[in-house]
Amino acid sequence: MSGQYKTRAGWTPPATPKVGPVHGSSAVPEVVPREVRETISILVVDDEHTLREGCSSILRSEGYNVSLTGRSEEAAELIKRNTFDIIVADLYMPELTGMDLLAIANEHAPDTICIIMTGNPSVESSIAGLRAGAWDYLTKPFSAAHLNIVIGRAAHAVAVAREREAHASEADSSGSEAAGAMGILGRSASLVKAIDLARKVAQTDASVFLTGESGTGKEMFAQLIHSQSRRTSREFVPLNCAAVPENLLESEIMGHVEGAFTGAVREKRGLLEIAHGGTLFLDELTEMPIGIQAKLLRVIQDGVVRRVGSTKTDAVVNVRFVAATNSDPSEAVREGKLRRDLHYRLRVVPIHLPPLRERREDISLLADHFLAWFWERHRGYENGSLPKWTDEARRAMLARPWPGNVRELRNVVEHISVLAEPDGTIEADHIPFLEEGDGASSARMSFRGVMEGQDYHTARDQVLADFERGYLEYVVAESKGNISDAARIAGVDRTTLYRLMEKHGTNRNLLLDTAD
Repeated sequence: MSGQYKTRAGWTPPATPKVGPVHGSSAVPEVVPREVRETISILVVDDEHTLREGCSSILRSEGYNVSLTGRSEEAAELIKRNTFDIIVADLYMPELTGMDLLAIANEHAPDTICIIMTGNPSVESSIAGLRAGAWDYLTKPFSAAHLNIVIGRAAHAVAVAREREAHASEADSSGSEAAGAMGILGRSASLVKAIDLARKVAQTDASVFLTGESGTGKEMFAQLIHSQSRRTSREFVPLNCAAVPENLLESEIMGHVEGAFTGAVREKRGLLEIAHGGTLFLDELTEMPIGIQAKLLRVIQDGVVRRVGSTKTDAVVNVRFVAATNSDPSEAVREGKLRRDLHYRLRVVPIHLPPLRERREDISLLADHFLAWFWERHRGYENGSLPKWTDEARRAMLARPWPGNVRELRNVVEHISVLAEPDGTIEADHIPFLEEGDGASSARMSFRGVMEGQDYHTARDQVLADFERGYLEYVVAESKGNISDAARIAGVDRTTLYRLMEKHGTNRNLLLDTAD
């Protein structure tokens, strides 16, 4: 069975394994020690006798405990009665399909790694399998080396999961502290849904695609997924694709050999090799050049890395991918900035992170958390010395649109924690966005209507009224009380401006006094 397996149409001629030698050794590096492989149980399900026996021969020679069946109904009973670490099942079988077995495994053995085999591959079936919970898939015909690589990755994941369970209490404690420190806090339904989905998918090796505005915490979510995954004891490697010059990005990801280009004075491992066994976080993926996207896709599919300037396979890697962007990935695909096939491969589980303005019930919770965090960090006082927010200060924060999201709120609260007095109060005018004269504060756009207990129409009318008055204050102050100049700034005639002033019961002098 050193060649390729048979398809439904019959045998294909033996072929050279698709994956070549690695550093002069066998195609599959010794990632999991044999004594560990001997403790890993695998169930192979396929109605093709020769393929089934061939898989068994190869895997048993590697030390795995292998069980076989050619009937999918028998496989279903075995899955219900026994605990397997890995299940390898054909997608198309006469009784139950591989997808049926996948559903049974998800119900009765959710920790089992399931790998689907198919002789009729398609993007749709592959994506459907991965979304249904398959860990990976094998396309027939496949080589013995390819089988060993895929099973080796799965065995490594099993070993890491066992290691993680052995230190479960320590991992849970550190993960909880990290989440708190990173600010992944909130009780809003949209955030709770995103956190629950992240924790659920963390237990698998499925690729995750995070979307959301800048400052919503995409890297924090990626770290949360890693910390609660089977890979928590290995590296979490972040890469901002927009921050690395295009001519260096491929070397950063793939590594390079000595002499590959000017300045390559020594061999360098890329981030894919550094992240082996762990998680690679690709932030701002849509900024990655198309050519490099194609090479990354090959690594995701085959698990092999060829460094820049190399003529051979330099490493076999087992990496979990989490990608992110603050733009619409589907739009990036339409614009040709993101490869469609790469998008499909990385978007097995999409998670959208809501902006802070859509979860205002979390603002006070986050502000209190950041205040305690930075107070201890910068001041070192006991909690009893924490200053207190006034009601007006809290309303001002709730009214803020927070275009920079949680990151902006964090920076504002850190500023406050450095300047506030112990046991004092934090007033609305102590908050930087009210002092620094940005567009929102200059216009007095405090949106006081967006508060609990008000229906949409009441809140909308209140926000509009506050906006109109704030804008009047702004244009009258800018024009130093000259109504003609104020009307010109506002782009309306004097009559409209006077009508607005009358509507809000204000005059020029009162507006100037308020603006001052």
